[in-house]
Amino acid sequence: MRERPGIRRSATRRTRGLFRRGAVPLVCAGVVCLPGPAAEALTSPGDDHDATTPFWVEPSGPAVWQERIWQERGREEDAAALQRISDRSTAVWLTDRDPKAQAEQITRRAERAGRIPVLVAYNIPQRDCGQYSSGGAPDAAHYRRWVSRAAAGIGSRQAWVVLEPDALAQWASGCVPEAAAKQRLALLAEAVRIFKERPGTAVYLDAGNPGWISDRKRLAEALNRAGVARADGFALNVSNFHTNSVTGAYGDELSALLGGAHYVVDTSRNGNGPLLSAGPPPDAAKPAGPGSPTGAPAGLNGPDTGGAGGAEDGKGQGPGDGEPWCNPPGRALGTPPTTATGNPLIDAFLWIKRPGESDGSCRGAPPAGRWWADYALRLSNTVPSAGGSGAGAK
Repeated sequence: MRERPGIRRSATRRTRGLFRRGAVPLVCAGVVCLPGPAAEALTSPGDDHDATTPFWVEPSGPAVWQERIWQERGREEDAAALQRISDRSTAVWLTDRDPKAQAEQITRRAERAGRIPVLVAYNIPQRDCGQYSSGGAPDAAHYRRWVSRAAAGIGSRQAWVVLEPDALAQWASGCVPEAAAKQRLALLAEAVRIFKERPGTAVYLDAGNPGWISDRKRLAEALNRAGVARADGFALNVSNFHTNSVTGAYGDELSALLGGAHYVVDTSRNGNGPLLSAGPPPDAAKPAGPGSPTGAPAGLNGPDTGGAGGAEDGKGQGPGDGEPWCNPPGRALGTPPTTATGNPLIDAFLWIKRPGESDGSCRGAPPAGRWWADYALRLSNTVPSAGGSGAGAK
């Protein structure tokens, strides 16, 4: 059984990067239009927010900027609520055409802070099967070069890399075009090899979520062919909402098929579990107190069955406001990032999806990956249910 990746801890104080007075980004219909490299100069590169986790907190992320804007506009309560996001470690998604500079900058800043950055490699050819996050490298040769550049940017510094969200599950579901499907698993195996050549890099192959691929043996076969034995394990629930208990049960079953492989879980938005469509929630699962600023309609919460509310073979059947995975209402922040998971197979609970970044242009949201301040505030203010992840952000 593979051991948890080594973690070099450092006792650092919780601090906030300093902003220059008047250096405020533009706001476009609830979306923060972040400035370019100038943002780097506004924060101390060694800043660290939370001494209870080994993971790096980005001091100039969109939630930090939004918090500052709201403070200057007198929205003190909203700014304080947003600290439940800005004070937490969230993954940085590598999507630049040349990711070397981005990976190098992030890992250097994290190293100075004595922390570990979580990175997401997200550039596989035929990415997302033409849905909201479509794109990726134009072909296999470009992808190999892209991965090599990302790994070169990391160098010998520490980093945890979540490799290609959705890529394996979409292969298993059959939505990847035939030409790309034939080479996808080999490309993922090459990516694992390239990243693992870096001495401080841990790699977790994304394996979808409990409501997606019910054929665990097929998924395990795909993980094996994609090099999971060489990786540090697999990742579950990225950008999704399944509870810790349901995801853990699914992950343990998958691990057993892989000889005891470890895994990580995205808990960024699973405090209330997934959006369910039928029946009122039990009293224990309803948001308590003031909760969400808009309230949570009946039927949004309930026991997470691992498959209710969505199609098995993908994030959904296609674009549309009814998709349970696309900016669903009534969701809540989940367990903050930690390596204290209570399950020896789970290396960490991570916030891989950045809370507040859109899943796609549904329910009045901006395009996928864009910051959506209103949704971030709703996530921050909604009280996690008793049937959710079991430990919301506080």
